[in-house]
Order: sequence, then C-alpha cells, then structure tokens
Amino acid sequence: MFIHTGDPAEFFQPHDYKNERWLEMALFENRRFFDRSRFPSFEDLMAERDRLIARHPNTKWIIAHLSWYANDLGKLGRLFDRFPNVYVELGAILYDLGRQPRFAREFFIKYQDRLMFGKDAFTPDEYPYYWRVFETADDYFDYYRDYHAFWKLYGINLPDEVLRKVYYANALKVIPRMPVAGFPEK
Repeated sequence: MFIHTGDPAEFFQPHDYKNERWLEMALFENRRFFDRSRFPSFEDLMAERDRLIARHPNTKWIIAHLSWYANDLGKLGRLFDRFPNVYVELGAILYDLGRQPRFAREFFIKYQDRLMFGKDAFTPDEYPYYWRVFETADDYFDYYRDYHAFWKLYGINLPDEVLRKVYYANALKVIPRMPVAGFPEK
C-alpha cells in the first residue's frame, strides 16, 4: 500500500524568517498549513498515519517522501524499528539528504532493504542530481530547485549493493507482480 501523508513539516510552521521553506511558502500560498483552525498539525497527521499502520501489521506500506523525515533520519529509523512492514520512497527530499552526507550514508547502509527510489514527476533533468548525491563523494554543489534549499549538497557515496537495492531491487521485492524486464539480475 502506497501512502502519502502530509507535506514537509516546515509547511505546518509559521511563515517567517525562521522557516527554511519561507520562499517556497511565499511563492505557493497553498503550501501553508500552520493555521490550526483549518489544518491539523504535522505531528497529528503522522500519529494518525502511524495508528493506521499499527492496525494493519500484515500490510506492506510504502510511505512517500521518506515520511517527510529526511531532515530527521533518527525519527525515520525509529519508525522502521517500530514497523518492520514499512518502506519509504525518496521523492522530493534530496535537499535534506545532501546536507547531511555522513549520517545519510550510514542510514542508507543500515536500512538499505527499506528504501526505494521515487520521484513525483518524470523530470529527467533532475536525475543527475540524485545520482550525484547517491553515487559520489562530491562536495558542495548546487541543488536543482532554488526555492527548496538555500544550501549546497554533498554526495553520500553509497556502495553498489545499496544503490542496486534503492534503485530497483527493493521495489521488485516489495511490489507484487512488478514487471522485471530490463532490470539486471545482480
């Protein structure tokens, strides 16, 4: 079961200079969810989702966008440890992984069987940024979208076995009847 809950936690926080997503929220007013009279909190949404997962321990859950925990991989690790039936996809979170390369690398190695590559849209010009973060040890390079991140990215230099699992092997394992043509066997 693929599930998308919420949006980045920053969208649920006040739109001010302390919010690192302030420019995106200024450009896209429909991404502002901090009015508690209209919207639940980020934490309430995640807790509701976690209760749903707990009620269905025999369901394999694929949570979109690293559960919006890319900026707190420790929290995502605790989610994995609590729910062995949870997997995540990596769309729209590269900006958070690329600013914490050492911890992200350790996290990917530890939870390599639970991570799947994903994207929100087919935008081939963005793929090289993912490859550069995942496959190199490059330092200090630009992110492709100015309004998501004001910092530089760093490569996390993942081992080939982890890359294989993230790019396709985990999806082949978790998604029933997924076509296997075109994927390498090893």
